[in-house]
Amino acid sequence: MTSRLRLLRLRPFGKSPLGAWLRLNAWLWSRLPESLTTVRWIRAYGAMLHALARLQPRRQSFGTFFLRNRAELELMRRLADRFGDGTTMRIAVLACSIGAEPYSILSAIRSAQPDLKVLMHAVDVSEAALEFAERGMYTLTPSAFHDPSIFQRLTECEIQTMFDRVPGALRIQSGLRQGITWHRADAGDPQLREVLGLHDIVVANRFLCHMDPPDAERCLRNIATLIEPGGHLFVSGVDLNVRTKVARELGWKPHTELIEAIHDGDPSLRRPWPCRYTGLEPLDKARHDWRVRYASVFEVGERS
Repeated sequence: MTSRLRLLRLRPFGKSPLGAWLRLNAWLWSRLPESLTTVRWIRAYGAMLHALARLQPRRQSFGTFFLRNRAELELMRRLADRFGDGTTMRIAVLACSIGAEPYSILSAIRSAQPDLKVLMHAVDVSEAALEFAERGMYTLTPSAFHDPSIFQRLTECEIQTMFDRVPGALRIQSGLRQGITWHRADAGDPQLREVLGLHDIVVANRFLCHMDPPDAERCLRNIATLIEPGGHLFVSGVDLNVRTKVARELGWKPHTELIEAIHDGDPSLRRPWPCRYTGLEPLDKARHDWRVRYASVFEVGERS
């Protein structure tokens, strides 16, 4: 660790001066008119703030939502349309946490193609989270794993489609739980491909940002080995510099369909920029590399 980074991470009296300064800037930024945040020099200041925010200590989180990014799910539905009758679509969801993402993906695909066979591997390092996810029982009051905000992006119709109501909770319908195999594993494990095999879609969303960049890069390279040639990787919630570097070096093709809608589709990623390391910078088409930098979906390799 460099001496500058050590100074930035000093915590006199248990407080981080960098953290305090970022909180002050977050308060100021939230009060700026949106029109001003697109001004070039203000945006450059935001980029500097975010570079400092990425120096903050990182930690994993169970926080999630059902139907978190609708544009992302819409693209998965469109990719599923490419599979014909009698074929099987294989999906891996890494860092699946307490199950909101796997269930959301299956619900979106099956609502559009109820006869398509989907095999899904849902992976997480936490045994407790996997057990919770496999039960598929989500309480209407705060629990150790979630609070009622997990449902806040659902309409009443979607709740009825995905859940059965039980006293004090919503339970994932039994048909939606079929086809998922739950695995306790680390997404960075080099042996993961031997355990899971290859997939048409690999989802690696919203967990790589919680790793220090060198660890996130190694993990992302390992994740790429799980994708069938010509398959697709969904990877949001990651440091953009890390994702761009790996995409270029491995020759990934950015999938630009719905690129802007997906980029802006999760407010919990967009709102924290620039003062939290999890924040996602605004899409900037003035950059020459904007398609690679801001794509959340990539085609990996080519089908034979």
